[in-house]
Amino acid sequence: MLVFPPLGASRPSSLRLIIPANGFDQAGHCGGWVGLPRLAPILQQPAAMTPSPAFVTPAPSATQAQGAPLAGVRILDLTRLLPGPMCTQHLADLGAEVLKIEDTGAGDYAARAVRELVNRNKLGLCLDLKQPAGLEVLQRLVREADVLVEGFRPGVMERLGAGYAALAAINPRLVYCSLTGYGQSGPLRDAAGHDLNYAGLSGVAEQIGQAGQPPALSNVPVADLLGGTLTAVMGVLAALFDAQRTGRGRHVDIAVADGVLAHAVLPLAAVNTQGRSSPVGQGKLTGALPCYAIYTAACGGHLAVAALEKKFWDLFCQHIGRPDWQERHQPATAEGCEQMRAELQLLIGSQPLAWWADHLAGVDCCVTPILKLEEALEHPQFQARGMVLQQPGGQRQLACPVRMSGYQFVLRHPAPQRGEHTDAVLAQAGYSATDIKTLRARGAVA
Repeated sequence: MLVFPPLGASRPSSLRLIIPANGFDQAGHCGGWVGLPRLAPILQQPAAMTPSPAFVTPAPSATQAQGAPLAGVRILDLTRLLPGPMCTQHLADLGAEVLKIEDTGAGDYAARAVRELVNRNKLGLCLDLKQPAGLEVLQRLVREADVLVEGFRPGVMERLGAGYAALAAINPRLVYCSLTGYGQSGPLRDAAGHDLNYAGLSGVAEQIGQAGQPPALSNVPVADLLGGTLTAVMGVLAALFDAQRTGRGRHVDIAVADGVLAHAVLPLAAVNTQGRSSPVGQGKLTGALPCYAIYTAACGGHLAVAALEKKFWDLFCQHIGRPDWQERHQPATAEGCEQMRAELQLLIGSQPLAWWADHLAGVDCCVTPILKLEEALEHPQFQARGMVLQQPGGQRQLACPVRMSGYQFVLRHPAPQRGEHTDAVLAQAGYSATDIKTLRARGAVA
């Protein structure tokens, strides 16, 4: 049976964390784990999940070691799919104790391969909040939790008796994060949506693509991850810090659409200066300049030329044997830009990508190959940074991208199966074996 390993120093008495595990399907099922006695005696890291030597980083000195920055923080995760689970995984990777709470029906129906990548270092519990007994379990967990994260449509948690006001009455220190597409207010608060909708409505999708083509789709959901995941992490950590000082938690209202809009600063700069955003292909970073563009090599691969500063452009031109191009860094006219682009494309298209990568290796001119992910995973830079975790069976995980002194990221255990730790969590919460059996018989837990 899996159980969280010891997390070092005892948890600060002022911290408690909870995050619902439902996601963005808007179905209104339950999710979330909170404040239980420590589960270290129950969970043990399976040997199969030991990080590969390539991932291990030098251990900090004895004077530097401080332990995980979020050690002792307890989170109830009632979210599903991508933005919420990724948010709580970031917190778990930094040492928080996260309980993934799924409903007893569909649960988190993310594809298995995705589920495994965004739910590591968590425990798993299945709970039916529509039953009074299931709600009572959540309330008991909330008493010792620091944070709760949920992703239901506005009003769902309130109807279940698990809204912020109800749970804050049980635990005033609770940081309660509601992560939804459009937030808790506004005319679209109850609307369903996906990453493409949020990026489209915020004016961000219109800025992604090529000139003369429709906006491009991305397999890295910018709105979900930037507007949802990272914005929620920011809100949770700020409220958690304040709760530690004041003893009072907050309701953190995160809208994915707000989060992605808030980062559209470059298009907004254009609106502020010229009255409208620049169409794709007409902005400095979207293709207007030949010194900042993507070129196709002879093999069909692509080279990213990002020599925005003239010193980089001059160095690039020198190493490709065209010092005469140095004065054509940023042509004054659109025709001049197109001519420079065409000439550079002709040159880059004369050699395969591997040749260019080798020829420009070590030349500090902001020109790099555009890699496929499987190639990026093998790149010496990411290997040196320990960003790739090799797992048994050939599976790989991406490591925590946050490095800090005194702490080394550890993959404690893999993503839990649905309800994998239900009995252990309930036992630690004070339920007897008979109580647990009764809860299972009623369908309140699974």
